[in-house]
Amino acid sequence: QVQLVESGGGLVQAGGSLRLSCAASGRSFSSYAMGWFRQDPGKEREFVAAINWRSGDSIQYAESVKGRFTSSRDNTKNTVILQMYSLKLEVTPIYFCAARLGSILTVRDVEYGNWGQGTQVTVSS
Repeated sequence: QVQLVESGGGLVQAGGSLRLSCAASGRSFSSYAMGWFRQDPGKEREFVAAINWRSGDSIQYAESVKGRFTSSRDNTKNTVILQMYSLKLEVTPIYFCAARLGSILTVRDVEYGNWGQGTQVTVSS
């Protein structure tokens, strides 16, 4: 089991950038595939990005964020990053970090067994 804590959310202007971090505690962080999801008020959680275990050399992005978001991991610091650029004016989603033990990279939130508490991102005009 890993415990996840997201940080870096806040208020940003449309077109701006924000960097989210997810710190993991527990053993064998590199054995977990990591995912980012977001949830708008009143809506279902949606996939944003996923990065595979160990080297993190395989990353998948939702079509809506391709070219604007990048994700990376640092196993020495037990951290995964979601760098967001060109943020769009939209509702105020909460971004969640999730972990899945093993090598499979998945976009399905039900496949992840460990979740952080989320961090809110507000994009203003």
